[in-house]
Amino acid sequence: MFKNKNILITGGTGSFGNAFTELLQKKNRPKKIIIYSRDEYKQFLMQNRFSPHENPNLRFLLGDVRDKDRLTLAMKDVDFVVHAAALKQVPAAEYNPMEYVKTNIQGAENVIHASIIQKVKKIIALSTDKAANPINLYGATKLASDKIFIAGNNIVGNQNTTFSVVRYGNVLGSRGSVVPMFQELVNNKKKLTVTDKRMTRFWITLNEGADFVANSFKRMKGGEIFVPMIPSVRIMDLAKVMSPNKKIQIIGIRPGEKLHELMCPNETHDLTFKFKDHFVILPSLKKYKLDSSFTNAIGEKSKKVKADFEYSSDKNPHFLTIKDIKKYNRDFFNKNDHQ
Repeated sequence: MFKNKNILITGGTGSFGNAFTELLQKKNRPKKIIIYSRDEYKQFLMQNRFSPHENPNLRFLLGDVRDKDRLTLAMKDVDFVVHAAALKQVPAAEYNPMEYVKTNIQGAENVIHASIIQKVKKIIALSTDKAANPINLYGATKLASDKIFIAGNNIVGNQNTTFSVVRYGNVLGSRGSVVPMFQELVNNKKKLTVTDKRMTRFWITLNEGADFVANSFKRMKGGEIFVPMIPSVRIMDLAKVMSPNKKIQIIGIRPGEKLHELMCPNETHDLTFKFKDHFVILPSLKKYKLDSSFTNAIGEKSKKVKADFEYSSDKNPHFLTIKDIKKYNRDFFNKNDHQ
């Protein structure tokens, strides 16, 4: 569906933007991929990675999602948008709340308005587990962003523009994620620090996340929150794999941090439907008939979950074994050593 189309990625120089661009170039070869971001140095690095000679369909536009006029101009003739731009660090959000509101909430509103003005066909916003029953400011801003994007479908009228959200948890190898952080401590011969030994996290690779977003574009009707079925990992298992011979230091949970990741709260069970490899949370405003099943845009059918359903990393039936974690890490570091 992306072949000969124009795609814009906000925050496109980040980990996801690089992975999604690589996926598009290998499998679809769109007419144009527009990388929209505010950091000129990261754009320079990405341009070096994706050679202009081999990737003449890439465009790099400097701009901030806080700037609606610039964003509107950037979306001219765009067919699909992935909104990946966000401020994401939990402790920094507690200390700089209004900056997170400006980027994560007001920026989301600007993306919606620009998309409607330029008649973009489909827009997917990337979310986070922290938006589900949030306990920190970052999560609260992403919950607001999710709600704004879902509500965007209510203001388009008869125009063929639809908005959906993709939500997933910890991404292996993304900026600020635990594996590179642990590896840096190992390389510097320091103790591994774990906030709480009971902690669990969902586990998805960048490539898996990019694939899931691409498939969600095909599946979306508008208004859904897409949640992949992915494994969980026990943080102590990960720490032991990465530093088997070193003592692990427990430092206590950080401000705003959760013991476990939550992606489908029990409070939304009446809106949640289970497909073969993912869940969908439908909008609370009755856009669709909430029967016992829901069919997506490509004809896949689902069943409504049970009343006691909740999808969290500690209650996940699929946990990675020590062997699984070693393989994930080996594949991750081998790939990065060759880039």
